[in-house]
Amino acid sequence: MAPSSLPESVDLRDLGAAGLRVTAPGLAELAVVRDGGHLGVAETSVLARDRLGAVSTQAVYDVLFALTGAGLVRRIEPAGSPVRFESRVGDNHHHLICRTCRTVLDVDCAVGHAPCLESPVAAGWAVDEAESIYWGVCAACRAVALKAASGDSPARKARASHD
Repeated sequence: MAPSSLPESVDLRDLGAAGLRVTAPGLAELAVVRDGGHLGVAETSVLARDRLGAVSTQAVYDVLFALTGAGLVRRIEPAGSPVRFESRVGDNHHHLICRTCRTVLDVDCAVGHAPCLESPVAAGWAVDEAESIYWGVCAACRAVALKAASGDSPARKARASHD
């Protein structure tokens, strides 16, 4: 695909302010994560290639590592899922993940101010972040499951027509 237009000036400024070199892969990955929600490396690679025409997988990993280290993106690692990256940084929020389709949503801090939870063992510790992941089934996946359970599934209709 053809490379996209010039990068957003805010991305240029943010890379420079974070002390990172301003490179085409860096600009592309930052824009992709900022545009895309909670993306894995595979998704960011495809989208960065759409913007640039070509970028190596190693460059994608290197850039995401640098962006995370600079605090421009956040890395989350839900159990049983690939690592994902998001642009919501600088606050202490949590995530809600659908067990069926793996959609990830941001959830504001659950209780009080950051780090949201009082540590039961704080002797000498300075807790500055707490991470909670809520797991469930999203509305779209629940609707599909309810429809299948109600007898509207093609398999159930096929069985009923043979009875």
